[in-house]
Amino acid sequence: MGLNVLILAGSRAGRVDPMAQAAGLSHKALLPVCGTPMISRVVTALKSVETIGRIAICIERPDVLDGVVPDDVTFIPPAAGPSASVMNALDTLGTPLLVTTADHALLQPGWVRSFVQAAQESGCDVAAAIAMEQSILRDVPGTKRTMIRLADGAFSGCNMFLFRTPAAAGVIRLWQKLEADRKHPLKMARILGPGILLRFVFRRLTRADVCRRIGRLSHARVALIPLADGRAAVDVDKPADLELVIHLLSTASAT
Repeated sequence: MGLNVLILAGSRAGRVDPMAQAAGLSHKALLPVCGTPMISRVVTALKSVETIGRIAICIERPDVLDGVVPDDVTFIPPAAGPSASVMNALDTLGTPLLVTTADHALLQPGWVRSFVQAAQESGCDVAAAIAMEQSILRDVPGTKRTMIRLADGAFSGCNMFLFRTPAAAGVIRLWQKLEADRKHPLKMARILGPGILLRFVFRRLTRADVCRRIGRLSHARVALIPLADGRAAVDVDKPADLELVIHLLSTASAT
């Protein structure tokens, strides 16, 4: 059957992405990168991975992707937020389920293969791909990424998650609680617990600590999987990111 994939490509309810609006497009996923819509690059990379099965796209208007993605791609309507959309996809597609985003324009088949293999070897229920700061500085010098700074190193997320087993639903339920309270930091702090927050403030929190705490709260085994290529942390959130991605792809094709 293969590994099913969900690509998050929708817009937040009632909001048009400013980058899409500036380009006269309905969705950021359609932004051209070296002549190819971002989401097409993501689908092409995924289809190059031998273990990939069904690819589903979460978007409120599938018609905008007519002729942009292959006909065998299916669609899932978005829910109230990203966490609820992933939960719906989990109910529809089951596990294991790989989740990524339409703005992951640099996505490489090798990243997917190594991430999935490492997650399987870890025996986790849920895995998140990360890139360590030193890898990002080495491979994408000068880029500005959001870093999470812990006692054992700083890292940035790579917009790639693997929900390996049914127990992964517990992590999504925790995500939904945190997402519901995202405008109320004190409520989020109560969920995570004061101990973990204090260790984070004093730089005593490690990646293993984070995984254990999320695991206890969600009743699932959680893993953070570092990817070797720092470019995996680059997505397209702002115009500077788009310029960077185009530069990286143009440079790669010229060599």
